[in-house]
Amino acid sequence: MDKKTGISFTVITCIIGFMVAVQYQTIKEPEVRDTRDLWELREDLKQSQELYTELLTKIFTYEAKLEQYENQRDDSRMLILKDTLDELKKQAGLTEVSGPGITITIEQSFNEAGVHTTTISPSLLRWLVNELNSYQAKAISIDGHRVITTTVIREIQGRPKIDSYSISPLPIEIKVIADDAERLYNKLKASEAERQFFIDNLRLKISKPSKVVTIPAYDDPIRITEMQPNMEPDKK
Repeated sequence: MDKKTGISFTVITCIIGFMVAVQYQTIKEPEVRDTRDLWELREDLKQSQELYTELLTKIFTYEAKLEQYENQRDDSRMLILKDTLDELKKQAGLTEVSGPGITITIEQSFNEAGVHTTTISPSLLRWLVNELNSYQAKAISIDGHRVITTTVIREIQGRPKIDSYSISPLPIEIKVIADDAERLYNKLKASEAERQFFIDNLRLKISKPSKVVTIPAYDDPIRITEMQPNMEPDKK
C-alpha cells in the first residue's frame, strides 16, 4: 500500500470510528418512569426491529465494499474509498441534504394573563428533537443549524444555544426530513407536542408534508479526542 493510499485509509478509519462512537448517542434527559401502554411498547419494539434490520443492511453493504476493495486494482481502491467517505459524511451530517419532509414553526403564544414568551427552553427543544427522532426523522435543522448525534442544546447566560450558535428570538424554524414525511406529520400531529409547547406559552405550527425540504450541512468542527491514527507500517 503506497503512502497516499495509507493516508486515505487512515482518514476513512477515523471517520468510521467516529460513526461507531456516536451511532447510538441521543440527547440525554433525566430518567423518568416508563408509563407507556402495551400498544406504545409494541410500536417501540417495531421501530427497534426496523432499526436492527437497517443496521444489518449497512453491515452487509460495508462488508461487500470491503471485499470489493480487497479484490480491485489499486486505482479502483481509491474510488471505493472516496465513495465510502462521501457516504459516511452524508450519514454524519457533514453534507447538505434534500428530501421529503416538514417545516415546524415555533412562535410566541399569549396566555390568558397576556404573558408572552420570546425564547424557547433548551429542555423543551431537546424533547422535540428526541420526539422527531422517535418518528424516524432522517435529518433535522434548528434555526438553520444542522442537528447531529453530538449536538448540544443548552442555555448559556440566559440564552438557548445549539452547539456554538445562539438560537434566534421567536419565531424559529425547524426543518425535518424523513423517508415517509406523511407518517412523520401524522405522528407529530397526534403526539403531545402541541400541548407541551402550549404549556410554555408557545405555538407549534406544523406544515403539510413537502416533496423537497433542504437541510444544511453541519458546519461546526467535529473534535475526536479519544482516537489516534495507527502509524505502524502495513505488514502486508
